Amino acid sequence: MTARHDLSHVMAALARPARHSSDFDLNPELKLPAARKLRPASVLVPLTPGRDGIDVILTKRASHLKHHPGQIAFPGGKREEGDADAVATALRESEEEIGLPPHQVAVLGELPFHETVTNYQVTPVLGWIEAQFVPVPEASEVAEVFRVPLAFLLDLQSYRIERRRWSGVWRQYYAAPYGPYYIWGATARMLRGLADRSVQ
Repeated sequence: MTARHDLSHVMAALARPARHSSDFDLNPELKLPAARKLRPASVLVPLTPGRDGIDVILTKRASHLKHHPGQIAFPGGKREEGDADAVATALRESEEEIGLPPHQVAVLGELPFHETVTNYQVTPVLGWIEAQFVPVPEASEVAEVFRVPLAFLLDLQSYRIERRRWSGVWRQYYAAPYGPYYIWGATARMLRGLADRSVQ
């Protein structure tokens, strides 16, 4: 399957209606405070031509970070005052974290926001990188930049439900292990949302 064919499949999935997601989706018994305040953030879901179709670019966070050390994530972060919108945040953070020039990204659209356990409202922005891109990881934040075939991430069979204790209770979450990379939590949930839309 060609990258262009894959891309049309992604665009068709983006056109389908979808609800926002949450780190608590698999734990309906957990009641969230109605007055909680969510801080805006964005991530870029970078798509690029791969060997057998489209690849998704992901990062492994540096092990010394205070929050989510060593976890698999999209490039992204919280919105700053100078950011015009969610897309601006995602592009700025991607340039800072992996050296991706904003002009190389063709924005395809946005996924519904995802609420995290750390009280962020994250907007995933899908971007297409046509030209060859050599990542330059920001060492203070990113330990590694790698690729995963989009076909793997759109396959519902790639996902499993696991659980761990969080704040004294068991919390279930999606995981999609790929080789040495353990994709889980918010990253896996956002990707699972796109996978759900791709099979409708």
